[in-house]
Amino acid sequence: MIAYNLKFLFVGMDILEYYPFRITRNADFELEEDEADDLLQAIEQELRKRRLGGMAVRMEIQANTPEFIRQTLKEELELTESDIYEVEGLLGLRDLMALMGLPVPKLKDSPRTVVTPPRLRRTNELTLEQLAAPTEDKEDIFSVIRRGDVFLHHPYFSFGRSVQTFITQAAFDPNVLAIKMTLYRTAGDSPIINALMSAAENGKQVAVLVELKARFDEENNIHRARKLESAGVHVVYGLMGLKTHTKVILVVRRESDRIRRYFHIGTGNYNHKTARLYTDVGLLSCREDLGADLTDLFNYLTGYSRQKSYRKLLVAPVNLRDRMVALIQREIEHAQGNRHARIVAKMNALVDPQMIKALYEASQAGVKVDLIIRGICCLRPGLPGISDNIKIISIVGRYLEHSRIFYFHNDGQEEVFLGSADWMPRNLDRRVEVITPVEDPEITKDIQEILGIMLADNRHAWDLQPDGHYIQRRPGSPGSEQDSQTVFMETAAQTAGGLS
Repeated sequence: MIAYNLKFLFVGMDILEYYPFRITRNADFELEEDEADDLLQAIEQELRKRRLGGMAVRMEIQANTPEFIRQTLKEELELTESDIYEVEGLLGLRDLMALMGLPVPKLKDSPRTVVTPPRLRRTNELTLEQLAAPTEDKEDIFSVIRRGDVFLHHPYFSFGRSVQTFITQAAFDPNVLAIKMTLYRTAGDSPIINALMSAAENGKQVAVLVELKARFDEENNIHRARKLESAGVHVVYGLMGLKTHTKVILVVRRESDRIRRYFHIGTGNYNHKTARLYTDVGLLSCREDLGADLTDLFNYLTGYSRQKSYRKLLVAPVNLRDRMVALIQREIEHAQGNRHARIVAKMNALVDPQMIKALYEASQAGVKVDLIIRGICCLRPGLPGISDNIKIISIVGRYLEHSRIFYFHNDGQEEVFLGSADWMPRNLDRRVEVITPVEDPEITKDIQEILGIMLADNRHAWDLQPDGHYIQRRPGSPGSEQDSQTVFMETAAQTAGGLS
């Protein structure tokens, strides 16, 4: 837009040529955590340095830019040739998101009806006054969870009428003693922040780990941390040398016969805005062993304990890498024993060399591997003798695919996991992540169906080729189109009986 209007910027001059380029600067900052007296203040100081501009690490430049201009920019920015990328077309496509703010509804996707998860419909009818005076016959969210785990699939089922309801009801229920959760990224006007503040004002013990080192959200998270602290919330800033990326909430509730732990484990951030745009899954449960594991985890995150083992949870950097490798190895052993062996994994990125090597070995042993990788993937599928049994797709549709799901056939004793971690070195070794097993048989079937629908997508799925290129799938005929995200939207509406 600027290029097409240069005549208004350079009045009275003749515009001969223009050549756009885009610079990426290093956003990392040097932070000696062990030497910082106050981590929050130390990060604030580093953020002020970042605003002054970091070193250039990449330049994207229009493909027809003359060599003289290219070399001048290269020298002035102190770049090497490998730092320069020629681009055909527009640069910085993410900036086009600003156009979504324009009031042109005919050019946008049609609005969706917000669908409440069927099992939670009655719980959303409770007022705050009713929550503050619970009775035995009242169906709050805790009574629903006691009857069985609740599986959530966003944005097809409402985040606000599930996860937010869970936190809000916990904040006002007089039987709730404590709420603990992790916050990596959330919205500035978050109802969850307000609920946590209300919980503290209602006399509950509220502990929140706010990850100050969430890249590009550091300043926002500092503001939220101070806001929570001012309301009486116990705020901690994470572990030295590690980012806390996991998405977990733990609620401790006093009941007639016992103290019971309720929790949410998910794949997405506790952000009500991105929850409308990202696909994520989560689990509401009160299983005792998982609740005990989460108690140990929060003791680790908010205190001085150094937890080395967990009952059921896969936790990075403690046991997640080893358990995932062991699960792949088990499929290899099944294949070597002439038994059916299969792995299906969905995540945002696959980069970790050890995990890629394990998948290559699985393929060579005869394990059928299907991967749904939305973003960066460093594994090359379909290489003869190396990865013949591996297929990889990326789904790019109306919503950003963000959920992480892992399926292992295990000779018919199928196991399914969900959680916050991709298979990247940073997730497996340098972040606190949580992956949970899914133990409810019906939910396991639901997740397998979700994976199957995505693998059959022929509208928004792209097949990764051995040479690293992607080819978009095309339906064979007009009536054979399978758009997984549309299927999920329609299924959610049907499951809810068409009610919002």
